[in-house]
Amino acid sequence: MLLTCSCFLIDFISGPVSVGFTSAAAIIIATSQVKDILGISIKGGKFTQVWHQIFEQIGQTRLWDVVLGLTCMFILLVMRKVKDIPVVPKDEKKPAAWRLTLEKFLWLMSTARNILVLVSCALACWLLERHLGSSPVVLTGHVKQGLPGLGLPPFQGKVNNETYHFLEMVQLMGSGCIVVPLLSILETIAIAKAFSEGKPIDATQEMLAVGACNVVSSFFSSIPVSGGLSRGAVNHSSGVRTTLGGVYTGLLVLVSLQFLTPYLYYIPKASLAAVIIAAVVFMVEVQVVKPMWRTKKIDLIPAVVTFLCCLLLQLEIGIVVGIGINLLFLLYASARPSIRVGKDINVDGLEYLVITPDRSLVFPSVEYVRSMISKQGSKQGTDVPVVIDSTHIQAADFTAAKGIKSLIEDFERRGQPLLFYNLKPSIVTIFQGVKPVELRVCYSEEELNNYLMDFANNTNITVTRH
Repeated sequence: MLLTCSCFLIDFISGPVSVGFTSAAAIIIATSQVKDILGISIKGGKFTQVWHQIFEQIGQTRLWDVVLGLTCMFILLVMRKVKDIPVVPKDEKKPAAWRLTLEKFLWLMSTARNILVLVSCALACWLLERHLGSSPVVLTGHVKQGLPGLGLPPFQGKVNNETYHFLEMVQLMGSGCIVVPLLSILETIAIAKAFSEGKPIDATQEMLAVGACNVVSSFFSSIPVSGGLSRGAVNHSSGVRTTLGGVYTGLLVLVSLQFLTPYLYYIPKASLAAVIIAAVVFMVEVQVVKPMWRTKKIDLIPAVVTFLCCLLLQLEIGIVVGIGINLLFLLYASARPSIRVGKDINVDGLEYLVITPDRSLVFPSVEYVRSMISKQGSKQGTDVPVVIDSTHIQAADFTAAKGIKSLIEDFERRGQPLLFYNLKPSIVTIFQGVKPVELRVCYSEEELNNYLMDFANNTNITVTRH
């Protein structure tokens, strides 16, 4: 049930919602790293809270952390463009071996820029600690060594000296047991779309992968996992293109926990923050604003609202609000279909009004369509027949049938004929289910002309012959 509901909701994560979410998340992540660039310690993760505390503690900024962080960011941004240096001329069919070697070397340097910067900074801090006894910048510090033990996940927890068993925890969480995983899945899919570069996303596979990861990792005392924009951005900036990158990352984490934790101590927090900021800054999709403005300006509304809600409230709330706005737009379009109105003349010279709804008739739009057709018909007078071109009406419901019955009765009271042209037999069955006074349906020009001429003869309307 949850899987089906999630797949359905994921279809409503439109491009503008994804852009707003991704851009806000990138700014929030970059903001959360500013404290390490400044060398200060703050609490809280919300955008406004972080900046409030940063300005409060700006006087405690550590100079060398700022210098190191800004230098690392500059180096990372420069190295990002190194691979684009035109070493091999485009018009050279057989480039020299040294050119090809240099091109591959520059690509490798550009791709491995994150690890090169971190290793270089850690090595420099290790030398400073060894020769000077201390480092001028804040270091990562001690990382617990060893792999987590294998065991069943805990089915009870203690909060404020009170023990809660599994069923009690589920009862206390209530609807959160469904809402929290659902929001996590929506966030994961939104992040997947951000890195998909236009390729299709299999939401079911993504959900199964996240679920399997959480089930397996629970046996190793892991916290719940989901898609991470900061990790994704770093992987993307490092050249990772397939899910095999996760296998390498997992293996490196296991090896590092077992053997390299003493060396992780020396990695400066400022350099780590610089790597993350340099990666996520390009996830702020400012460049899509102009195409949205040129194509459909109203798409900027869900994008901007999602961006602001994610930035000022929470990412989960922002993406739900964005989906809600998309739903409102769809409901409005469903409730206000476009209706084309025009006059036509049949082969015998009788003038009639043609009204063409552009979509199916469902309950939100019934009263609007009925009102528009009745209004247009009354404007022409009772001597002008009204023909509803039903080519685009592919579906209808009970409310629509009741509305059409009332519409037919309106026209009957005025003595004005109402004809349905090209109405699907299945829709005719739905309309006849409410037993309208008289449902006139025709499927060919000949039938339509016969209906119109019968009306003209019965009402003594003068027909102009052409």
